[in-house]
Amino acid sequence: MRNKFAAQLFTLREACKQDFYGTLRTLKDIGWLAVQIDGLHGYPAEEIASVLRETGLSVAGMHVSLARMNHELEAVIREAELFATPYIYCNSVPGALQNEEGYRQLKRELLTVAGKVHEKGLYIGHHNHDFEFHTVVDGKAAMDYVLDPEEQGALLPEFDTYWIQKAGLDPLTYISTYAGRRLPILHFKDMTSDERQYFTEIGAGCIDFEPILTWGEANGVEYYAIEQDYCPGNPFDSLAQSLDYLLRLTRGK
Repeated sequence: MRNKFAAQLFTLREACKQDFYGTLRTLKDIGWLAVQIDGLHGYPAEEIASVLRETGLSVAGMHVSLARMNHELEAVIREAELFATPYIYCNSVPGALQNEEGYRQLKRELLTVAGKVHEKGLYIGHHNHDFEFHTVVDGKAAMDYVLDPEEQGALLPEFDTYWIQKAGLDPLTYISTYAGRRLPILHFKDMTSDERQYFTEIGAGCIDFEPILTWGEANGVEYYAIEQDYCPGNPFDSLAQSLDYLLRLTRGK
């Protein structure tokens, strides 16, 4: 299962800005076998792809802004092809769209993009935060509204365990309602057990990942992207701790 654990590069955004290629090589040295792309930070996609091939790191999807999907789609498609990943996820909902009409617009725009890339074997999805659960659209949480299939297609869910928990829901229970839907990537992120409800390393918080992994393996999850938005110390150390925990949890699987 080790090859299914991917380091989400938002965790290492400052390191990527300083030395993207060195960051990838360090991750491989730590023991990671996959990464999830979160911005190129001015580095050429072709050179990043070259280092990915050099290190043997596979790519568990890309996080891309709605603005880039709408205005730089050809470049985004080229990056997905270079990185050999079919999965492109909207990384967040712009603040101006975090309302009922905004979520309708978000869904329309993402489905339009999905229609444009489908013939190239690419898929568009959405990565959640907690705010998608705070707005109601057509009698349901905006998260579910955005993901509900339409005649022209459907968007891929990319559920984040921390943000589901932050919204006051149980991650496993909520994710399980999407059994039968294609869900190639889950975001693993832990939450401290105290009143701060802050980000922490996988296994150091209050979220029970073992049953989520069991569910994922039974429901076709291809990658588990590990992310920690903010780290108290060196983010490489935090990611190494999270990976060590997951490898111990899945030893023999």
